[in-house]
Amino acid sequence: MAGTTTFAADAVAALADREGMGERGYFEGQAQLQRDPGNPVDRNAVAVLVDGEKVGCLPSYAAKDLPLPVGASHPVPYQLHVAAGKKLLAKAYVWMGAGEPEWAYSRENPPALTAKERINDSHTQKTEMVREALQGGGARSQQFRRGMVDGVHYLELVEPIKQLKRDGRLNEALALCYKAIEAAERSRDGREPAPWYTEQAAIVHRKLGQKEDEIDVLKRWLAACPADRRDGSRIAERLAKLEG
Repeated sequence: MAGTTTFAADAVAALADREGMGERGYFEGQAQLQRDPGNPVDRNAVAVLVDGEKVGCLPSYAAKDLPLPVGASHPVPYQLHVAAGKKLLAKAYVWMGAGEPEWAYSRENPPALTAKERINDSHTQKTEMVREALQGGGARSQQFRRGMVDGVHYLELVEPIKQLKRDGRLNEALALCYKAIEAAERSRDGREPAPWYTEQAAIVHRKLGQKEDEIDVLKRWLAACPADRRDGSRIAERLAKLEG
C-alpha cells in the first residue's frame, strides 16, 4: 500500500492505538476499497479504508485498471505492521487475490521497518542473490566470481563502506572502495562498471582534501566505461565540475 506513513499517518497511528499494537505491532482485519476521484495526485486513485478512515491507497499500477466504479466499495483482507518510536514506522498490505490471503509477512516474520532492519534486509537480499548466482553455474556464475573481493562479492560491500564512513574511518572506507572498484571492473562484461563505488571513493577523497586523487578515480571509471555511456553520467558531471 501507498501513503501509510505520509498522508494517512494519523489514521494509521489511530488504528494502531485502537488495536493496542504497542511498540512493535501486528494487525489483520478487513478493509474497504473505494475510488477516490477527488485525489489531487491521481484521479484513478483507490483509497483503502479501515473503520471508515483512509489508511492509505493502492499503488497507482494496481488502482488504474481495477474494475471498481466510483461509489462502490469492495472488501479486502488488510494487514498492518508498525514500529512505534519518535516517528511511526509502518507497512500495510491488502490481499487482492481469491481465496485465503497468502501474506509475504506475518506476525512472526514482519517486514523491515527500522533503518537497521532495512540495512540488514538489503544486505541479506544481496548476499542471497550472490550465493544463488554462484551456485547456478554458467556464464552468470563466472561473472559473479570475477566480482569477488576477499571471499565476498563487491555488491555486498555497500553497507560495510557506508558503516566505515559513518564511523569516520575514511581511509578504511577508501581502501574498500578501491577493492570494489577493481572487482566491478573485472566483472563488467563490456558494460560500465558499477559507478556507486567510484562515487563513494570520490566523496571520501573530497573529505580528505585529495582533489587530484578524486579526479583520478573519476577518470578511471570513464576509461573503463563504453564511450556511449560516458556523456551525461554523474561521474562525467562530477569530473567536469572539478576541472571546469
